Amino acid sequence: MKNDATQKTAGIVLTACVLLNFSIGVLYAWSVIKSKLMAPISAGGWEWTSSQAGLPYNITIIVFATAMLFGGRLQDKIGPSRVVMAGGILAGIGMILSGLVGNSVLGLILCFGVITGTGMGFGYGSVTPPALKWFHSGKKGLISGLVVAGFGISAVFYAPLTTALLSRLGIQTTLLYIGIGVLITSVTISLFIKNPPPGYIPPEPARIKQSATKTTPAVDYTRMEMLKTKRFYLMFVMFLLTASVGLMFIGSMTRIAQTQTRITDAAVLAMLVAFLAIMNTAGRVIGGMISDKIGRVKTLYLIFIVQMLNMGAFMFYQNLPMLILGIIGVGFCFGTLLSVFPALTADQYGLKNIGANYGIMFMAWGFAGIVAPVIANNLYDRYGTFNTAYIICAIMMAGMILVNYLLQKDIAARSKVA
Repeated sequence: MKNDATQKTAGIVLTACVLLNFSIGVLYAWSVIKSKLMAPISAGGWEWTSSQAGLPYNITIIVFATAMLFGGRLQDKIGPSRVVMAGGILAGIGMILSGLVGNSVLGLILCFGVITGTGMGFGYGSVTPPALKWFHSGKKGLISGLVVAGFGISAVFYAPLTTALLSRLGIQTTLLYIGIGVLITSVTISLFIKNPPPGYIPPEPARIKQSATKTTPAVDYTRMEMLKTKRFYLMFVMFLLTASVGLMFIGSMTRIAQTQTRITDAAVLAMLVAFLAIMNTAGRVIGGMISDKIGRVKTLYLIFIVQMLNMGAFMFYQNLPMLILGIIGVGFCFGTLLSVFPALTADQYGLKNIGANYGIMFMAWGFAGIVAPVIANNLYDRYGTFNTAYIICAIMMAGMILVNYLLQKDIAARSKVA
């Protein structure tokens, strides 16, 4: 009976972690907001350039990752619930203030980029660690995938909602209303997120078998110990450059569709953003499960190869069916990345300090916001296409195959020593 009650609690915590990420996932609706900011004043827009409209998004990513670093360390010390609640409050208030500052690039950078970004980082960084601690280590890929899937799938809700509100209420009121919703839901959900009791040992699944991911370290690394290892920097570079590809598409999806397929219907554009979110979510869950079966490194090889080929061909996706095919590749690979890296970090450096350790690793995701997305926006403003950006992305993915090989060798050498 006690075990049943414990598993019920584990299920509640996992569900709350997924829903918390869902509630704060407004970042993935920015593509819709960006298009409205760039629209003519006669159409309710503010006539911003692509670079201007991308700035709040880029700053949000950097602040998000930085806040996750501090939020992860803080939840390691005081538990996740209060950190998650603070994150929900900041995320909601930042959106509300974004709706009050008016037509101001600096205003949206400060309110959405800094305040909402901080809130999202606190929340996102404080839900994966407790979820992992409630379940057996053989499920790290699946559990981390489920938790981060909440953030990815949120665009399926936020993209059409934002599109509908923008068409009826305009930019400012839309941001205001979404902020109120984020504030109420995230604070409520935070009450159900907690760590397991001291001494808790997750039950072993009935039919578990040895997998390629069995790399649990003999000791739990501190963040300083982790930073002294070669494999940390190899992982960091892979995370940074691969995430930058996905973030470029998430921030510019509607503009890419408008440029390459001439689609202008707002409902169709919102559908594409939502479809990207679905593929992103599928990658987080399915990719996490695959990595539990075949290993993290082999899974990374797969996504680097697929993304390299996809980027090399993306400029030729000139109609809706081909664009959808490209979105499948981008979304699934990006989602897989976000479930593999928290699990890989836990594999290599332990669970005790996972909040702080993955917070540092996640800084790669933050820096990714100023690599491909910024390059792509500037190239688009100059040439009116994203073709050069696609070529750069394909070259980066080819390089990541080599870096992953070096990581594989480093992990193998460490295993022999151990």
